[in-house]
Amino acid sequence: MRSKDQIAPRILVVEDDPSLGELLAYNFEAEGYAVERAERGEEAELKLIENPPDLVILDWMLPGVSGIEICRRLRARDETKSLPVIMLTARSEEAERIRGLSVGADDYVVKPFSVPELLARVRALLRRMSPEKIAGRLTFGDLELDRENHRVRRSGRDIHLGPTEFRLLDHLLSKPGRIFTRAQLLDSVWGLSAEIDERTVDVHIGRLRRALSRGAEKDPIRTVRGAGYGLDETYR
Repeated sequence: MRSKDQIAPRILVVEDDPSLGELLAYNFEAEGYAVERAERGEEAELKLIENPPDLVILDWMLPGVSGIEICRRLRARDETKSLPVIMLTARSEEAERIRGLSVGADDYVVKPFSVPELLARVRALLRRMSPEKIAGRLTFGDLELDRENHRVRRSGRDIHLGPTEFRLLDHLLSKPGRIFTRAQLLDSVWGLSAEIDERTVDVHIGRLRRALSRGAEKDPIRTVRGAGYGLDETYR
């Protein structure tokens, strides 16, 4: 089970059967994942473009845009071409499995399926494709974040962060060099239900900067005006 201060991997469940979607969401959340749901292909595409998750559970047959077509489009975009995808389908024929994998799905699960087995496949795929999401320790330059012990160090000295600043740093460390918009940081760090505005991100980034840098030390956080924040790729 993950620490409450650790950024949970985000899973998008795209399933048009509400009861199955709810069952999957319940089990993923019980495992410590952050879950979003979509029941139509168009809704899923919008979520995938606005803020790509860490993994997609994608039903083959969807109203509107099919799961096969969504997977094909994901692989055609640079931002999502390596996004892990597990396809769910009632089609068990070998030719259909090959078709699903040929459009870019990373794994294929036939309904009805075992939920514990699906959870194991998700863990294995995240471990292979996004090891930073399940690693207990993240490092970048002279920064080190220990998720298990809720500890941050720079050049060997302890840095004391509040829970929000810890989650912010965890998220930035998961993809060094990537610029996250304020909206993306709000969704990932505070949660989709948080009723706060984007200026809150600026306040906490300021606190994180002051905690990380001492004296003449270089600020590891890069600001891109009008875009957002990320770890400076030249910081290493």
